Amino acid sequence: MSRSLKIQYIVLAELDLWVLQVALSNDLCHLIVMSIGQVVEDKQMSEHHSIAGLHGLRLDTSIFQKRKNELHQVAQQASNIEDLIEVVRSSLSIMCKQWSDAMHTFHEKFDPLSPLIVDHGLDSCPQEEFLSLLGGARMSPPIHQFLSNSLGEPGLRRVSKAIDNAGKELHLIVREHLQYEELNIIIPITSILVGKPFLPAAEIIGFRIGELRGLSRWHARYEGVGLDEKLTDNATEKAGMLLIQVERFLRVLAIVVFQFQNFFNWISKCMKLLASEPSDQLPPFNSELVITFLKFLYDQDPVRHLLEASEVEYTVEVDSDTLQKLQELVQFGGFSDTEFLRRTLAKEFEQLEYRYPVFYFILIFAILTLQVAKPFFKEAFLVPFTTISKKIHCKDVIPLFPIPSSPVSAPLNIPMSISYYKDLGSSSSSSCPSPHWLVDYICFRLPDESFSDMPNNIGIARGFMHNLSSADKDCSSMEAVLLSIPEGYHCVDLSFYKESQIVLLLNEKTVTSENAGSALMLILQASDLPFVSLTRSAYPKYWNFQHLKDCAILQIENEKVRCIPHSVHPPLAVSASRGVACVFAARKRALVYILEENEDEDSDVE
Repeated sequence: MSRSLKIQYIVLAELDLWVLQVALSNDLCHLIVMSIGQVVEDKQMSEHHSIAGLHGLRLDTSIFQKRKNELHQVAQQASNIEDLIEVVRSSLSIMCKQWSDAMHTFHEKFDPLSPLIVDHGLDSCPQEEFLSLLGGARMSPPIHQFLSNSLGEPGLRRVSKAIDNAGKELHLIVREHLQYEELNIIIPITSILVGKPFLPAAEIIGFRIGELRGLSRWHARYEGVGLDEKLTDNATEKAGMLLIQVERFLRVLAIVVFQFQNFFNWISKCMKLLASEPSDQLPPFNSELVITFLKFLYDQDPVRHLLEASEVEYTVEVDSDTLQKLQELVQFGGFSDTEFLRRTLAKEFEQLEYRYPVFYFILIFAILTLQVAKPFFKEAFLVPFTTISKKIHCKDVIPLFPIPSSPVSAPLNIPMSISYYKDLGSSSSSSCPSPHWLVDYICFRLPDESFSDMPNNIGIARGFMHNLSSADKDCSSMEAVLLSIPEGYHCVDLSFYKESQIVLLLNEKTVTSENAGSALMLILQASDLPFVSLTRSAYPKYWNFQHLKDCAILQIENEKVRCIPHSVHPPLAVSASRGVACVFAARKRALVYILEENEDEDSDVE
């Protein structure tokens, strides 16, 4: 989730960082961001310092706590709409593929006619040959060879069945997935992929956006969190346009499939006449529709144009009378965008994505991970993102360790973990207790090149969110400890567990051709470590862990240890609620351990 971040830290420093990890406190009021990159002090200062390394940022996210009810209510609606948009996207993709497969079968059987015409020395196209045959002219040699040898009755039946089945499948998908007369609960999105009945996504999108539109008119509660009434009005209009596009697609699909079947009926009769067989039992055909098919559908595909999202914009022709009626309807509350019928169904869906305010579901994750929203959400996302982000303040920046050789464009893979636990009376927060009695823990592996005199160490800090700026002298500062890994091992990954416990994953350093190596997974109690207070400078240009010369030695024999008979590699996945850890070994094996059991009682599960 690394993204380049630039943020102003009061008047002290400009940050140009890559976000490595974030953690939001349980009370929603604090966000700790671990970032790597450079901190450049304000140019107004007498000196100019550039600090490249790992930094901790503490953000005040109390807006989440103050407006959690509004955010939760809107986020529920927005997340439902996002799921439904995925349903529409999947439906369009499936329909486009099914129709393309059917048209591929058609062209596979009918495209050989053009080379046959050329081989017979004729200067005409397939449509002209078919029109001559329809007009009563004698059957030309290429048409005779095509109908009797190249296509044949089995080939015609195959093409006719492919087009007919594709038309039925597309009609079924639209009726069951994109529109319906009733609204009900939402079924998981995977249902569409396995062919189960699914509710009408396009209609429910309009319903959900309508609910957001109603909330947006409650300005006193929702304007402050960026729910813009104008954007929801636009999104409601776009949802209505999508429904009309779906209805038009069904009509176009029905007409095209009927035209194909009418053409195939005529071809079938021609084959019977060619073979001198009776054709009384064949379905009738319409000659005028055959002419229409040959002129407009034989080498064109309006269904594909409506479904396919192509870079080359396809404009649907709309007669002037229809456009005039749309303009007249604007006076009676109709759509303000009277040009929407010129767009395809796929294009209309793209515009719905672009304008639809699905921002809150995206917004929370975007703020927590400091990522930029997807481009097609940017219009609706801009207002709430700006509104909320202005109320999220960077309260503190603390430099932890330098990385001299780390370019900002390619940050190192540094194992780290952040978590919050109930404060049971630790000195880090005794003078400045949290409203919800939480204390934060940050754990990371120090790269050997950061401090050459302190190799193979793990840094653990706590109390960052209680660590106020230098203007507040009454509160105690953040505490930290260095933990030295025993000789012969190096830390692969780490993760907080529960009750301020840390799970460490260590690999043996000695690996030979005969010995593939082994690993250790151990659990230690972070709160029992000898933390010391970190001194703070007036300016963030001193590396805090540089002052911790005395390291606590990790005593493996005193901790709860699991021996793993394989070398392991990151990531380490730990579930505190389930009490299990998953590690990855050689040959793509995943090992799952139950952390609460003793090693003699436990066996790893692959």
